[in-house]
Amino acid sequence: MNSEARIKQWIANDPVRMRALFAAASLGLSDWCLAAGFVRNLVWDKVHGFSQATDLNDIDLVHFDPVDISESRDRKLERELVSVLDVPWSVKNQARMHKRNRDRPYTSTSDAMSYWVEVETAVGAALSNTGDILLVSPFGFDTLFDFTVTINTKRPKPQDFNDRIVTKQWLEIWPRLVVNA
Repeated sequence: MNSEARIKQWIANDPVRMRALFAAASLGLSDWCLAAGFVRNLVWDKVHGFSQATDLNDIDLVHFDPVDISESRDRKLERELVSVLDVPWSVKNQARMHKRNRDRPYTSTSDAMSYWVEVETAVGAALSNTGDILLVSPFGFDTLFDFTVTINTKRPKPQDFNDRIVTKQWLEIWPRLVVNA
């Protein structure tokens, strides 16, 4: 089974993640996914042989809507999500995030993810209209299985990269990880 198929199977077998995907899908957004730790942590847990999933600090819903880029809309979407599934949600419209990051305007959610600090974080999952799990990653999925945390050469921010590794305690939680800076 290839890496993408394994990830889909692991998500399908995770009731919390599936509830989160259905909650996010209920918003009817275009070009969205639940990203970052939602997929990354699950894979790292599995390849480390953990019997239980590590807790998610939040669930990152990223989407791309150039029509309404207001932060207030994202806060409204977070409130809607909490009413369906009471977990910490973080909603970010990637159509505005280029301004914060001082990049050229992004063209899609995947394009925005291609600028994220770590390669392994730039992964997401969504549901199709028929309920099938879809995966999104500008870098593919194989590196998630390599026990690596890799700096994105498209966004070489070594201080941010190192700070994230330390503050998120990735090497303590998943001790077999190796840093590729």
